[in-house]
Amino acid sequence: MIKLNVHLEIFEEDNQYVGLCPELNVSSFGDTAEEAEVSTREAVTLFLEECQNMGTLEYVMAESGFYQDGDTWVARKPVAEKELKLAV
Repeated sequence: MIKLNVHLEIFEEDNQYVGLCPELNVSSFGDTAEEAEVSTREAVTLFLEECQNMGTLEYVMAESGFYQDGDTWVARKPVAEKELKLAV
């Protein structure tokens, strides 16, 4: 069993809702925000299970900024979070 907490962001795009797990860069979609949440949860679960089956879970998690604390994967914490407004 893989234990971790990740963020879920939901956006509306072209009459669909897109769910994104930014820590793992995994996304999915649905017709409603709730469907997007459910499908993103499933996509993250399948992604992690496949990494585990392939023997790449530790590598993928480390590359995504996670570390293990006992039996739980913990995401790195930012020192600061800001929204950058740019005009290029």
